[in-house]
Amino acid sequence: MTSAIDTISSGPRPRGNRHAALLQRQGVVLALVLLIVFGAVRYDDFLGLYNVMSVLRYNAMFALVALGMGFVIMTGGIDLSVGATAALASVVSAGLSDVGLGAGLAAGIAAGLGVGLVNGLAISRARLPAFVTTLATMLGARGLALLISGNQSVSVSWDTSFTDLGGGDFLGFPIPAWIAGVAFVLGSVLLNLTGFGRAVLAIGGNEEAARLMGLPVARVKLLVYVLTGGLAGLAGVILAAQFGAGQPTEGQGWELFAIAAVVVGGTLLTGGMGSVGFTLAGTLLLGLIFNILNFENGKGDFTLSAYWQSVIRGAFLLLVVLLQNRLARRPS
Repeated sequence: MTSAIDTISSGPRPRGNRHAALLQRQGVVLALVLLIVFGAVRYDDFLGLYNVMSVLRYNAMFALVALGMGFVIMTGGIDLSVGATAALASVVSAGLSDVGLGAGLAAGIAAGLGVGLVNGLAISRARLPAFVTTLATMLGARGLALLISGNQSVSVSWDTSFTDLGGGDFLGFPIPAWIAGVAFVLGSVLLNLTGFGRAVLAIGGNEEAARLMGLPVARVKLLVYVLTGGLAGLAGVILAAQFGAGQPTEGQGWELFAIAAVVVGGTLLTGGMGSVGFTLAGTLLLGLIFNILNFENGKGDFTLSAYWQSVIRGAFLLLVVLLQNRLARRPS
């Protein structure tokens, strides 16, 4: 029997794609293992405690955003506003961090939930296209973050326990990683063991059929975008706590990282099929690729500028999408 985090969700899919879908999902785990082995052999201290903990601490934010994006994509939607939402939440939470950890955390999550609610209402009730809607809220959230912050970083209070959320440890493990781990366990339970999760997959498989079956399509889509906004808000709080300031210009490209992690994890961009556990594996895979590029620069054999690193990441994502497309088309 598999655990909840490893359970693979089975939604509507063509019969001929079952073996290809299994290869898609298991491939990310194989690639992750191979990447870890490569890094351990090539670089000193790659598996050292400091590097492992740093990777987990830093990538916890991206994991939370990817988790929410996974649910959105499983319904056949998209959310381009998650990065801007995280930036807005970081500014809001930093501004209230002097009141205490609870106030800063609640304010940041509330900001994310607010953006998610706007997205959800526009998409589920007004039936606006998800791409256009979340593009608009991305611009709005980014502008609001800049207005609130005066176009500069907002320092957090060091007199409260707020910064422990980003830089602290619990039982020798980074607190952000604990938060992300708990979120993924709950997300896996939600997707695999509840009617809400089954409705998410059914809507992504065929929204009209789901509506004819009597599923609450509008309500489920609304909740999915609210959930995604809340997770992006939580990521923004961790961002402020980890770097000691709310960052109104941060979060650019986070939506692309999240989409990449979800796709690499085997979730179909067309919706109807996906896995929370393999989304986490996709996040770790992309995070380790960035980590290895940094190690390679430090090794000194050759230097990759930030521009070339972007080219490599883009080429990798394109390769994965092309491979996924070929697997999805392959008959059994």
